[in-house]
Amino acid sequence: MKKFLFVLLTIVLVGCGKYNEKDAYNELINSIEKLNSYHVSGELMLYKGENSYTYDVDVAYKKDDFYRVSLINKVNNHEQIILKNKEGVYVLTPSLNKSFKFQSDWPYNNSQIYLLNIISTDLKKDDSRVLETTDSGYAFTSSVKFSNNKDLVNQKVYLNKDLKLSKVEILDSNDNIKMQMKFSNVEYNKDFDDEYFKLENNMNTKEIEKTTMSELESIVYPMYVPVNTYLTSQDKIKLDEGERIILTFDGDSPFMLVEETVSINDDFDTSVIYGDPYLISDTVGAVTDYSVSWISNGVEYYLVSDAMDYVELMEVAESISVNAIAK
Repeated sequence: MKKFLFVLLTIVLVGCGKYNEKDAYNELINSIEKLNSYHVSGELMLYKGENSYTYDVDVAYKKDDFYRVSLINKVNNHEQIILKNKEGVYVLTPSLNKSFKFQSDWPYNNSQIYLLNIISTDLKKDDSRVLETTDSGYAFTSSVKFSNNKDLVNQKVYLNKDLKLSKVEILDSNDNIKMQMKFSNVEYNKDFDDEYFKLENNMNTKEIEKTTMSELESIVYPMYVPVNTYLTSQDKIKLDEGERIILTFDGDSPFMLVEETVSINDDFDTSVIYGDPYLISDTVGAVTDYSVSWISNGVEYYLVSDAMDYVELMEVAESISVNAIAK
Protein backbone atom coordinates (compact mmCIF):
# COMPACT_ATOMS: atom_id res chain seq x y z
CA MET A 1 0.00 0.00 0.00
CA LYS A 2 2.83 2.40 0.93
CA LYS A 3 4.63 1.59 -2.32
CA PHE A 4 1.41 2.27 -4.28
CA LEU A 5 0.97 5.65 -2.59
CA PHE A 6 4.61 6.59 -3.31
CA VAL A 7 4.20 5.72 -6.99
CA LEU A 8 0.91 7.63 -7.16
CA LEU A 9 2.51 10.68 -5.53
CA THR A 10 5.41 10.56 -8.01
CA ILE A 11 2.98 10.43 -10.95
CA VAL A 12 1.02 13.40 -9.58
CA LEU A 13 4.19 15.44 -9.06
CA VAL A 14 5.48 14.73 -12.55
CA GLY A 15 2.13 15.39 -14.14
CA CYS A 16 1.69 18.71 -12.38
CA GLY A 17 5.31 19.75 -12.74
CA LYS A 18 5.36 20.71 -9.04
CA TYR A 19 8.55 19.16 -7.76
CA ASN A 20 10.07 20.91 -4.81
CA GLU A 21 13.83 20.82 -4.27
CA LYS A 22 13.77 17.73 -2.06
CA ASP A 23 11.50 15.80 -4.45
CA ALA A 24 13.77 16.65 -7.38
CA TYR A 25 16.86 15.61 -5.43
CA ASN A 26 15.34 12.29 -4.37
CA GLU A 27 14.17 11.56 -7.90
CA LEU A 28 17.67 12.19 -9.28
CA ILE A 29 19.40 9.99 -6.70
CA ASN A 30 16.84 7.16 -6.98
CA SER A 31 16.94 7.10 -10.76
CA ILE A 32 20.76 6.94 -10.88
CA GLU A 33 21.01 4.26 -8.18
CA LYS A 34 18.67 1.98 -10.14
CA LEU A 35 20.68 2.16 -13.36
CA ASN A 36 22.27 -0.90 -14.89
CA SER A 37 23.98 1.26 -17.49
CA TYR A 38 24.02 4.72 -18.98
CA HIS A 39 25.37 6.68 -21.92
CA VAL A 40 26.08 10.41 -21.67
CA SER A 41 27.82 12.92 -23.89
CA GLY A 42 28.58 16.61 -23.78
CA GLU A 43 31.25 19.27 -23.57
CA LEU A 44 33.81 19.61 -20.79
CA MET A 45 35.56 22.92 -20.07
CA LEU A 46 38.67 23.24 -17.88
CA TYR A 47 39.67 26.69 -16.64
CA LYS A 48 43.35 27.18 -15.76
CA GLY A 49 44.09 30.80 -14.95
CA GLU A 50 43.50 32.81 -18.13
CA ASN A 51 43.49 29.65 -20.25
CA SER A 52 40.65 27.25 -20.98
CA TYR A 53 40.55 23.79 -22.56
CA THR A 54 37.54 22.16 -24.18
CA TYR A 55 36.80 18.46 -24.66
CA ASP A 56 34.05 16.53 -26.37
CA VAL A 57 33.15 13.80 -23.87
CA ASP A 58 31.39 10.49 -24.46
CA VAL A 59 30.79 8.17 -21.50
CA ALA A 60 29.53 4.57 -21.41
CA TYR A 61 28.90 2.78 -18.11
CA LYS A 62 27.73 -0.75 -17.42
CA LYS A 63 27.07 -2.28 -14.03
CA ASP A 64 29.84 -4.51 -12.62
CA ASP A 65 32.50 -1.84 -13.05
CA PHE A 66 32.72 -1.22 -16.80
CA TYR A 67 33.57 2.34 -17.88
CA ARG A 68 34.60 3.92 -21.17
CA VAL A 69 35.28 7.67 -21.29
CA SER A 70 36.32 9.23 -24.60
CA LEU A 71 37.90 12.69 -24.34
CA ILE A 72 38.59 14.58 -27.57
CA ASN A 73 40.52 17.84 -27.34
CA LYS A 74 38.58 20.27 -29.52
CA VAL A 75 41.68 22.25 -30.52
CA ASN A 76 43.75 19.42 -32.02
CA ASN A 77 41.11 16.65 -32.25
CA HIS A 78 43.39 14.44 -30.15
CA GLU A 79 41.46 11.55 -28.53
CA GLN A 80 42.24 9.66 -25.36
CA ILE A 81 40.10 6.98 -23.76
CA ILE A 82 39.89 6.09 -20.07
CA LEU A 83 38.81 2.46 -19.91
CA LYS A 84 37.91 0.28 -16.94
CA ASN A 85 37.06 -3.40 -17.33
CA LYS A 86 37.71 -6.68 -15.52
CA GLU A 87 41.40 -6.50 -16.43
CA GLY A 88 42.01 -3.06 -14.91
CA VAL A 89 42.15 0.68 -15.61
CA TYR A 90 43.69 1.97 -18.84
CA VAL A 91 44.37 5.25 -20.61
CA LEU A 92 44.48 4.73 -24.37
CA THR A 93 45.90 7.01 -27.04
CA PRO A 94 44.78 5.30 -30.27
CA SER A 95 46.58 7.71 -32.60
CA LEU A 96 49.93 6.78 -30.99
CA ASN A 97 49.15 3.06 -30.70
CA LYS A 98 49.81 3.31 -26.97
CA SER A 99 48.02 2.51 -23.76
CA PHE A 100 48.90 2.73 -20.09
CA LYS A 101 47.58 0.29 -17.51
CA PHE A 102 47.09 1.92 -14.11
CA GLN A 103 47.34 0.41 -10.67
CA SER A 104 44.46 2.59 -9.52
CA ASP A 105 41.06 2.66 -7.83
CA TRP A 106 39.73 5.02 -10.51
CA PRO A 107 37.02 6.29 -10.64
CA TYR A 108 36.17 5.82 -6.97
CA ASN A 109 39.15 7.57 -5.39
CA ASN A 110 38.14 11.06 -6.59
CA SER A 111 35.12 13.02 -7.71
CA GLN A 112 34.31 12.73 -11.44
CA ILE A 113 32.44 15.50 -13.22
CA TYR A 114 31.13 13.30 -16.08
CA LEU A 115 30.17 10.06 -14.24
CA LEU A 116 26.57 10.04 -13.01
CA ASN A 117 27.03 7.50 -10.23
CA ILE A 118 30.02 9.38 -8.77
CA ILE A 119 28.17 12.71 -8.95
CA SER A 120 25.24 11.08 -7.14
CA THR A 121 27.50 9.55 -4.47
CA ASP A 122 29.08 12.94 -3.71
CA LEU A 123 25.64 14.49 -3.30
CA LYS A 124 24.51 11.76 -0.94
CA LYS A 125 27.64 11.84 1.22
CA ASP A 126 27.36 15.54 2.04
CA ASP A 127 24.80 16.10 4.81
CA SER A 128 25.29 19.86 4.35
CA ARG A 129 24.34 19.82 0.67
CA VAL A 130 22.25 22.75 -0.56
CA LEU A 131 19.09 22.20 -2.62
CA GLU A 132 17.56 25.11 -4.48
CA THR A 133 15.14 26.01 -7.26
CA THR A 134 16.41 28.03 -10.23
CA ASP A 135 14.64 29.77 -13.12
CA SER A 136 15.38 26.79 -15.38
CA GLY A 137 14.95 23.96 -12.87
CA TYR A 138 16.99 22.88 -9.85
CA ALA A 139 20.55 23.10 -8.53
CA PHE A 140 22.19 20.95 -5.86
CA THR A 141 25.53 21.86 -4.27
CA SER A 142 27.75 19.47 -2.35
CA SER A 143 31.38 19.02 -1.40
CA VAL A 144 33.76 17.05 -3.62
CA LYS A 145 37.05 15.23 -3.23
CA PHE A 146 39.96 15.94 -5.59
CA SER A 147 43.05 14.61 -3.83
CA ASN A 148 45.23 16.06 -6.60
CA ASN A 149 43.77 19.57 -6.25
CA LYS A 150 42.70 20.65 -2.78
CA ASP A 151 41.36 23.95 -4.15
CA LEU A 152 38.43 22.15 -5.80
CA VAL A 153 35.89 22.01 -2.99
CA ASN A 154 32.30 21.95 -4.32
CA GLN A 155 30.16 20.70 -7.18
CA LYS A 156 26.94 22.30 -8.41
CA VAL A 157 24.58 19.92 -10.21
CA TYR A 158 21.89 21.44 -12.45
CA LEU A 159 18.62 19.79 -13.55
CA ASN A 160 16.03 21.24 -15.89
CA LYS A 161 12.35 21.33 -14.96
CA ASP A 162 11.88 17.82 -16.39
CA LEU A 163 14.57 16.61 -13.98
CA LYS A 164 17.07 15.96 -16.76
CA LEU A 165 20.71 16.52 -15.85
CA SER A 166 21.93 19.56 -17.79
CA LYS A 167 25.20 20.73 -16.26
CA VAL A 168 27.75 20.14 -13.50
CA GLU A 169 30.23 22.74 -12.26
CA ILE A 170 33.27 22.23 -10.03
CA LEU A 171 34.02 25.28 -7.88
CA ASP A 172 37.05 26.44 -5.92
CA SER A 173 36.98 27.93 -2.42
CA ASN A 174 36.11 31.35 -3.89
CA ASP A 175 33.18 29.92 -5.90
CA ASN A 176 35.05 30.31 -9.18
CA ILE A 177 34.13 27.75 -11.83
CA LYS A 178 37.20 25.58 -12.54
CA MET A 179 35.51 22.77 -14.48
CA GLN A 180 32.18 22.62 -16.28
CA MET A 181 30.42 19.69 -17.94
CA LYS A 182 27.43 20.51 -20.16
CA PHE A 183 25.38 17.40 -20.99
CA SER A 184 23.88 17.24 -24.47
CA ASN A 185 22.64 13.66 -24.15
CA VAL A 186 21.75 11.49 -21.14
CA GLU A 187 20.45 8.00 -21.85
CA TYR A 188 19.55 5.56 -19.08
CA ASN A 189 19.92 1.78 -19.36
CA LYS A 190 21.45 1.67 -22.81
CA ASP A 191 22.57 -1.82 -23.86
CA PHE A 192 26.35 -2.37 -23.95
CA ASP A 193 27.96 -5.78 -24.26
CA ASP A 194 31.27 -6.58 -22.57
CA GLU A 195 33.08 -6.41 -25.92
CA TYR A 196 32.50 -2.65 -26.01
CA PHE A 197 34.84 -2.27 -23.03
CA LYS A 198 37.66 -4.54 -24.23
CA LEU A 199 41.06 -2.95 -24.67
CA GLU A 200 41.75 -4.24 -28.18
CA ASN A 201 38.34 -3.09 -29.41
CA ASN A 202 39.11 0.51 -28.46
CA MET A 203 42.42 0.94 -30.25
CA ASN A 204 41.01 1.27 -33.77
CA THR A 205 39.16 4.56 -33.45
CA LYS A 206 41.76 6.52 -35.41
CA GLU A 207 44.51 5.90 -37.91
CA ILE A 208 47.91 5.53 -36.30
CA GLU A 209 50.16 8.53 -36.75
CA LYS A 210 53.31 7.35 -38.53
CA THR A 211 55.52 10.38 -38.03
CA THR A 212 57.94 10.79 -35.12
CA MET A 213 59.90 13.96 -34.40
CA SER A 214 63.64 13.33 -34.73
CA GLU A 215 64.34 16.23 -32.38
CA LEU A 216 62.41 18.29 -29.90
CA GLU A 217 61.38 21.54 -31.54
CA SER A 218 62.36 23.39 -28.37
CA ILE A 219 63.12 22.83 -24.71
CA VAL A 220 60.12 23.63 -22.52
CA TYR A 221 60.66 25.27 -19.14
CA PRO A 222 58.02 25.51 -16.38
CA MET A 223 56.49 28.90 -15.72
CA TYR A 224 56.25 28.08 -12.01
CA VAL A 225 59.30 27.07 -9.96
CA PRO A 226 59.20 26.94 -6.12
CA VAL A 227 60.99 29.66 -4.15
CA ASN A 228 64.76 29.16 -3.80
CA THR A 229 64.76 26.49 -6.52
CA TYR A 230 66.75 26.91 -9.73
CA LEU A 231 67.88 25.11 -12.89
CA THR A 232 71.35 23.59 -12.41
CA SER A 233 71.81 21.30 -15.40
CA GLN A 234 70.38 20.63 -18.83
CA ASP A 235 71.33 17.44 -20.66
CA LYS A 236 70.41 16.23 -24.14
CA ILE A 237 70.51 12.53 -25.04
CA LYS A 238 70.12 11.15 -28.56
CA LEU A 239 67.78 8.16 -28.82
CA ASP A 240 67.29 5.61 -31.59
CA GLU A 241 64.25 7.66 -32.54
CA GLY A 242 64.20 11.25 -31.33
CA GLU A 243 65.88 12.69 -28.26
CA ARG A 244 65.52 13.21 -24.51
CA ILE A 245 66.10 16.37 -22.50
CA ILE A 246 66.77 16.16 -18.75
CA LEU A 247 66.35 19.35 -16.73
CA THR A 248 67.57 19.22 -13.12
CA PHE A 249 66.45 21.79 -10.56
CA ASP A 250 68.14 22.11 -7.16
CA GLY A 251 67.55 24.21 -4.05
CA ASP A 252 64.85 24.05 -1.40
CA SER A 253 62.45 22.05 -3.63
CA PRO A 254 64.57 20.00 -6.05
CA PHE A 255 62.94 18.19 -8.96
CA MET A 256 63.73 16.69 -12.35
CA LEU A 257 61.85 17.25 -15.59
CA VAL A 258 62.35 14.88 -18.51
CA GLU A 259 61.11 15.74 -22.01
CA GLU A 260 61.22 13.14 -24.74
CA THR A 261 59.99 12.85 -28.31
CA VAL A 262 57.16 10.35 -28.54
CA SER A 263 58.10 7.15 -30.33
CA ILE A 264 55.29 5.34 -32.13
CA ASN A 265 55.52 1.56 -32.26
CA ASP A 266 54.23 -0.45 -35.20
CA ASP A 267 52.81 -2.93 -32.69
CA PHE A 268 50.31 -1.95 -30.02
CA ASP A 269 52.14 -1.18 -26.77
CA THR A 270 50.84 -1.23 -23.17
CA SER A 271 52.92 0.08 -20.27
CA VAL A 272 52.12 -0.48 -16.60
CA ILE A 273 52.06 2.69 -14.53
CA TYR A 274 51.38 3.44 -10.88
CA GLY A 275 49.10 6.33 -10.01
CA ASP A 276 45.79 7.75 -11.19
CA PRO A 277 44.54 9.17 -14.51
CA TYR A 278 44.20 12.95 -14.32
CA LEU A 279 43.29 15.70 -16.79
CA ILE A 280 46.29 18.00 -17.10
CA SER A 281 44.98 20.89 -19.19
CA ASP A 282 45.13 19.48 -22.74
CA THR A 283 45.69 15.78 -22.07
CA VAL A 284 45.14 12.87 -19.68
CA GLY A 285 48.24 12.17 -17.60
CA ALA A 286 49.29 9.93 -14.73
CA VAL A 287 49.70 11.30 -11.20
CA THR A 288 51.38 9.71 -8.16
CA ASP A 289 52.48 11.17 -4.83
CA TYR A 290 55.93 11.93 -6.26
CA SER A 291 55.55 12.19 -10.03
CA VAL A 292 53.44 13.41 -12.94
CA SER A 293 53.70 12.13 -16.51
CA TRP A 294 51.80 13.09 -19.66
CA ILE A 295 52.03 13.36 -23.46
CA SER A 296 51.25 16.64 -25.22
CA ASN A 297 51.90 17.77 -28.80
CA GLY A 298 54.25 14.90 -29.61
CA VAL A 299 56.33 15.28 -26.44
CA GLU A 300 56.30 12.98 -23.40
CA TYR A 301 56.91 14.72 -20.06
CA TYR A 302 57.97 13.15 -16.78
CA LEU A 303 58.22 15.29 -13.63
CA VAL A 304 59.51 13.77 -10.38
CA SER A 305 60.52 15.01 -6.93
CA ASP A 306 61.01 13.39 -3.54
CA ALA A 307 61.14 16.79 -1.83
CA MET A 308 58.04 18.64 -3.05
CA ASP A 309 54.60 17.90 -1.69
CA TYR A 310 51.85 16.75 -3.98
CA VAL A 311 50.26 20.19 -4.41
CA GLU A 312 53.52 21.90 -5.38
CA LEU A 313 54.38 19.12 -7.82
CA MET A 314 51.06 19.66 -9.58
CA GLU A 315 51.64 23.42 -9.71
CA VAL A 316 54.88 22.86 -11.62
CA ALA A 317 53.21 20.34 -13.97
CA GLU A 318 50.25 22.60 -14.67
CA SER A 319 52.57 25.54 -15.41
CA ILE A 320 54.29 23.43 -18.08
CA SER A 321 50.99 22.44 -19.64
CA VAL A 322 49.27 25.80 -19.44
CA ASN A 323 51.77 28.38 -20.52
CA ALA A 324 55.33 27.12 -20.68
CA ILE A 325 58.40 28.99 -21.93
CA ALA A 326 60.18 27.37 -24.87
CA LYS A 327 63.71 28.15 -25.97
